[in-house]
Amino acid sequence: MAKLHVGYVNEIDPKGSRTIEIGGTEIALFRLSDGNILAVENKCPHKGGKLSEGMVCGKQVHCPLHDWKIDLCSGQVQEPDTGHVNTYQVEVDPASGAIYLLDRTA
Repeated sequence: MAKLHVGYVNEIDPKGSRTIEIGGTEIALFRLSDGNILAVENKCPHKGGKLSEGMVCGKQVHCPLHDWKIDLCSGQVQEPDTGHVNTYQVEVDPASGAIYLLDRTA
């Protein structure tokens, strides 16, 4: 499986986010309070709000436009709203803190 280096853990504030662009798709990387890094497409399925600008609570991000709640692990929108965002598998090198996105197509 191919890995794409996208940054380092120390480049993302605790409970913060960072965006990257890969192949024309903007991806938001979130550093959760437990230290895990999760990655989703940076676009709410409702009105296209930038999820990287939303507030993270646990493993959910609240869209900054209309407060839709999206699970950062599954990409699923919380009821009563519906929809889904793409998620990306992340690997972090514990020694260096390097963050990699794993290529699903490789």
